[in-house]
Amino acid sequence: MADRVPLDFDPPVRQIRALLLGVDDRDLPASTPCPGWPVAALLDHLMGLSLAFAMTARKRAGAPGTGGPPPEPSAAHLSPHWRSRLPVLLADLSIAWKDPAAWTGTAQAGGVTMPAAAMGAVAMNELVMHGWDLARATGQDYAADPRALEVLVEFLGQGPSEGTPGLFGPRVLTDPASEDLLTRALGLAGRDPAWRPPRRRPVSSTSRSRPTGG
Repeated sequence: MADRVPLDFDPPVRQIRALLLGVDDRDLPASTPCPGWPVAALLDHLMGLSLAFAMTARKRAGAPGTGGPPPEPSAAHLSPHWRSRLPVLLADLSIAWKDPAAWTGTAQAGGVTMPAAAMGAVAMNELVMHGWDLARATGQDYAADPRALEVLVEFLGQGPSEGTPGLFGPRVLTDPASEDLLTRALGLAGRDPAWRPPRRRPVSSTSRSRPTGG
């Protein structure tokens, strides 16, 4: 059918929006699988990429996030309105990639131009991987769309094993015969599927009641 598109962004968007409901303010400084990024920086990145890839799908070259490399994600730059704003940006991203025209010709994001179909796969990979990052960092369950994972495993498998700077880290070896699609995709994207957040040191009752005055 002429109106079919290669990938449906609704499942990963719904997954992330559900995960956002489980993010407590106390989670914001917590570590994530992305080295050097706390949860707050990961959320800042999700906001930026959602806006950028929506503009990419609409072929708006030169729009924020398309014409040049994105700024480094930062907890300090996270919008105080992220709880209401990020779900809207994610929904708009999904809507933008429903247009078959988004998948034709070339597309630009982060100053990089490539075939639009490949750029759509990059956008899907960003959502799936960072959805997993957010779930793992905040102790929530994560289930990715199997159809998207099949496409990502094929797409990521075409890249170099040493990774692609700015996109994917060096591959983490997994056993294709015994691992599920999500685990394989994570390894191909440079994620350690076994990553767990470091245990947070509990605050003792003595520390909580300690006087702060001189």
